[in-house]
Amino acid sequence: MENPAFQRHIKSFVLRQGHLSPGQQRAIDEGMPRWGIEYRAEVLDLDAAFGREAPKILEIGFGMGGATAEIAAHHPERDYLGVEVHSPGVGNLFKLIGEKSLSNLRVIRHDAVEVIDNMLADGSLDGIHLFFPDPWHKKRHNKRRLIQRAFVAKLVKKLKTGGYLHCATDWEDYALQMMEVLSAEPLLVNPHDGYAPRPEYRPLTKFEQRGIRLGHGVWDVIFERR
Repeated sequence: MENPAFQRHIKSFVLRQGHLSPGQQRAIDEGMPRWGIEYRAEVLDLDAAFGREAPKILEIGFGMGGATAEIAAHHPERDYLGVEVHSPGVGNLFKLIGEKSLSNLRVIRHDAVEVIDNMLADGSLDGIHLFFPDPWHKKRHNKRRLIQRAFVAKLVKKLKTGGYLHCATDWEDYALQMMEVLSAEPLLVNPHDGYAPRPEYRPLTKFEQRGIRLGHGVWDVIFERR
């Protein structure tokens, strides 16, 4: 049974602002007016935000932004909207956007659940990325995991027919939960036989490469909107 408290108070994060270096603060100050989108409780015109019509991909919780910038750089034909609350990560991604001269990446520094509820129109997204969310590996903390039925139901509404939801984790127990939750969502279908092979667009992080060398697993769970 879904946790009623989770249904009422879904949060995409535990607030950890971290220490902002002078460079990261400068990147935020300079980057927000150029590539940032301020949170507002009103529907965002995605085409207007990017200045063009193109497939729109949402990334929830991009961490320090390295993989996000790499994906955007390799796929200029798509637009990417990153949502993150961790200020050092936001600053670092702005720095990368400038260094790579990326025109197809925008950033919202806010809770992803409120962004999804209030800023994204139903059927507006071609894809959603949720890579390596906090596994909350202690059993008593599993209820804090982001991938639960109530949250997935919110995400599915924002996808176009044929759009995809891509989750990745290096925690096997969470991978099992992801597969169970996504399989139970009636508007999603798994085009793969179980877990998916890593798509070419998701780069291997240094952490992941190290884990693979040590024999650790990484699981990609990719479903499509019916």
